[in-house]
Amino acid sequence: MMQLHDLSVEFDEGFQLKHINWQVEQHQHWLITGANGAGKSALAAVLAGYGEILAGSTSGIPSNIGWVSFEAQAELIQAELKKDDADILDVISLGTPVREIIFTNEVDPVIAQDLIHKFELSYLLERAFRKLSTGESRKVMLIRALSCHADLLILDEPFDGLDSAAHTMLQGHLIDVVKHTPVVMVLNRFDEIPGFISHIAYVEHGELRHQVKRQDTKAYDELYQLLHLKTTDLQVPTADTENSIPTLDPKKPLVKLNNISIKHTDMVLIKDLDWCIQPNENWQLSGPNGSGKTALLSLITGDHPQCYTNDIYVFGYQRGNGESIWQIKQYIGYVSTALQWEYRVGTSLRNVIISGFYDSIGLYSRSSDRQKEIADEWLALLGMGNRGDQPFNKLSYGDQRLLLIARAMVKHPPLLILDEPCLGLDDINRQLVLALIEKICAARETSVIYVNHHAQDRIVGINNYLALEKSSDNS
Repeated sequence: MMQLHDLSVEFDEGFQLKHINWQVEQHQHWLITGANGAGKSALAAVLAGYGEILAGSTSGIPSNIGWVSFEAQAELIQAELKKDDADILDVISLGTPVREIIFTNEVDPVIAQDLIHKFELSYLLERAFRKLSTGESRKVMLIRALSCHADLLILDEPFDGLDSAAHTMLQGHLIDVVKHTPVVMVLNRFDEIPGFISHIAYVEHGELRHQVKRQDTKAYDELYQLLHLKTTDLQVPTADTENSIPTLDPKKPLVKLNNISIKHTDMVLIKDLDWCIQPNENWQLSGPNGSGKTALLSLITGDHPQCYTNDIYVFGYQRGNGESIWQIKQYIGYVSTALQWEYRVGTSLRNVIISGFYDSIGLYSRSSDRQKEIADEWLALLGMGNRGDQPFNKLSYGDQRLLLIARAMVKHPPLLILDEPCLGLDDINRQLVLALIEKICAARETSVIYVNHHAQDRIVGINNYLALEKSSDNS
């Protein structure tokens, strides 16, 4: 059994793994996954002995490890390049042939020869290792790791660079290997996970956030959805050009609040606040209960009676000059826990998204083919591409929240207001929602106001912050 106990590790590039608690038991085969830069390869490298331990401890990690990674591959290539140093050598080095790279003292020559045949590398044995292609050198690394009777195999993106035949062969070979050797694998793509993987570790920002048994279907599906949102190449679907909202002047602010104040009975919630939101700016709004966050948002949406007694400019309108509330709301997408309580209809997931075109709870208008296509694109982005006909009221609480965010975004409103979107969600569903918000911010077409209680709970793509304080002025 291998254990990492409250382990913090620093690497040369300044990246740190923080407070890792992980236990790998006999007969378990783990997948380490996460978005790019999350630290999944760093966690695998710790098992291989890399990194400077800052705190915590390790135990049970074997010394005989077969390791395949881009880092290990780069080390071999770098060693080969050093042989070209003309100041040291009198002759030009031709480089170490593949045969010598493979057949080291640690390698079982019978196993190695079998793998050379399976990978169809016999014709390359006399070629210099550094002259190989990425896929060819990856095959050499795999042969070395799989032929040394390792007590642990660490395979970091082992399928990268392999052609389809080699990919299939390696999958089949590993099925035999795992019968006697534990495997820790790093992958970006969930669709490449071998059937023998029993447990999944999800890494984010240098922390081990989730550890999931593959047989736990619910937890596995949620983790798949999170990885899909974090790593998919799918972009935020385009708007319906046939029924688009009127265009705004990109040079003018979306919202401008001038010295506004909000009073509730005998209490002042907000006093003398200025706030300007420019197109494509993303804001995080935080503050304790009673600080006026929801009241401030209702000034923007036009739902607060004091929006007409304050100096408020929204989407080209000066509030109180004859504009209708629907002229304002057409530019806003809104998601809150209260909306989710109201949205209890049994319509399909596809229709929930389409209802965002009509700002309705449920769908009561005939939708166009293009609107259905856009809804299906949103479902694909959310990892629900095969669930469009399922009833909304049968979804988990977290999945409902994702659908309502997609519903709010389907018109591509200039402003998306997310009022405590993670309220009531467990940790993994919270991260699913945050991943979707990051996707929306990255599209740079909609300004986001993300409301939460914790100013430190930041989202990539949100760089502006407004923190409200609870007023002590009761005048």
